[in-house]
Amino acid sequence: METQVVEYKSLQKIKTGDKGFKELAKTCVCLANAQGGKIVIGFDDKATEPPANQKVSQKDINNTLERLRGLTFSVGLSPSGLLTYENGGEYFEILVFPSQKVVATTSEGKIYIRLADKCEPVRGEDLQRIVAEKDAFQWELVQKNIPIEQVPLDNIARLVDNLRASDRIKESVKEKSDYEILEHYNLTENGKLTNLGVLWLGTANQRTKLAYPITVQYIVYDDLENKTRKVIWDDYQLNPQELLYAIEKETVELNYSYELPDGLFRTQVRHYHKEVIRELLVNAIAHKSYLISSDISIEVYPDRMKITSPGSLPLGINSENILHEKHRRNPHLIKLMHDLKLMEGEGSGYDLIYEKLSTDAKPLPVIESDYNKVSVTIESRIVDLQALRLTDYISRYFQLTQRERIVVGIVARHQKILSTELTKILQLPGEERLRNWYSKLVDKGILLTRGKGKGNAFLINPKLLSDSRLHLTPSLKTVESYVLEQLILTDLKNYPNSTISEIDQRIKDVPKKELQRMIYKLVEANEIDGVGSRTYRKYSLAEKKTNEKEIKKESF
Repeated sequence: METQVVEYKSLQKIKTGDKGFKELAKTCVCLANAQGGKIVIGFDDKATEPPANQKVSQKDINNTLERLRGLTFSVGLSPSGLLTYENGGEYFEILVFPSQKVVATTSEGKIYIRLADKCEPVRGEDLQRIVAEKDAFQWELVQKNIPIEQVPLDNIARLVDNLRASDRIKESVKEKSDYEILEHYNLTENGKLTNLGVLWLGTANQRTKLAYPITVQYIVYDDLENKTRKVIWDDYQLNPQELLYAIEKETVELNYSYELPDGLFRTQVRHYHKEVIRELLVNAIAHKSYLISSDISIEVYPDRMKITSPGSLPLGINSENILHEKHRRNPHLIKLMHDLKLMEGEGSGYDLIYEKLSTDAKPLPVIESDYNKVSVTIESRIVDLQALRLTDYISRYFQLTQRERIVVGIVARHQKILSTELTKILQLPGEERLRNWYSKLVDKGILLTRGKGKGNAFLINPKLLSDSRLHLTPSLKTVESYVLEQLILTDLKNYPNSTISEIDQRIKDVPKKELQRMIYKLVEANEIDGVGSRTYRKYSLAEKKTNEKEIKKESF
């Protein structure tokens, strides 16, 4: 399985001349510009093992290494030697060292970086960020002149016991000695602590020797944004796990709940879901830049909370793709926190945040990032009580996946949403990918689809609403197209020469885009006429339509 630090390539890459070697060189550069890694050569695409009885010569290995060194600059490479798989197939590995101080390039001067399991070209505006973050990529593994013997034994025992108790760790790792486990998680190297080891195992005095250890500010504001309470953790006494627990214990304002009216399945809904708070706090600790002098700040206002962490979003990640893209600034710290069950798996943290906020009928997070910091804002308000009742009912009577719960929460909150809008909210590259998120919801009778192409929309199945006996208030958002058509015609009969904005003010709840689409359809059908420029066009019943109504009136 390919990861951020492992790439598999077919043996044909070194048999097809320059084209194959140039592709391998590109992979070497992107790994070197991130955390380094290895290229396993001898596995065909999507294969789990090399071809049986595949042969690799030492000459192939030497030639590959020589060609790659000639096609790359500032890239350290080391071969593994000839390896044999269980089925008899031969392969070899090339270890790619991280370029710690300079930017690695191909011999043609092109720059690439590893984002998740893909190699992406670096744009001109991103080059400065790569240079600035070079040290941040390697920060965890920098060795300090602190022997492991100077670490309190209780700190080591506590961590090792917690790791051995975790069900996320392989038995082969649990069977290692205490010091082997520390080396496995890159906390020590050659008997001395790394920066990561000092952060997790060190004393307060030892942590002060780090460039910028973790410091946290927790500030509560009133309605006028005056500070009413402030707590600071800046004495370096706690490791990341202890600090996380201390913050969760102290931040009582984040535990407030709404008391809901009778008739709901839940009588209370927290302002901020416990798991959302945990994931945001963990992200702030795990993804922060430890080379920037700034605190993690937690700001709590009456209607929202905001968590800010030093360092911009990792290269390749932004607020428009954070739900799907994966890139880690501190991969070894993240691995440790994951194995200790402090955080979700790689790339699944924001899935969980979207799920919990959607299920609670809350707005989705607002993410802001600049060169020095990342801020995530979560609102406390419930957008729609009816949507909350509906998601509660569906969760109780249907077994849904995380993706399906996200979609149900979004559709319930919007009541009716176009596929184009849902695709954008879910940060998907195209509507064809959306099918994997909603198809089973349609099969189960939870969602209905209306329209075709870009006009395709989703809404909760009216039969489900009827069966639920929730007595939800109806809305024009879910009105059938023929009903909307009659509403528009009736409105223009009473108010001729109206703009779309004026019609929108009178026919409330119907999404403006849907209103526009129906008006344009009626114009094409010669049911209504439009006069003036497109921006300020005014609509009235078509002359033919008006005459028909007058004839009917006279006959009556």
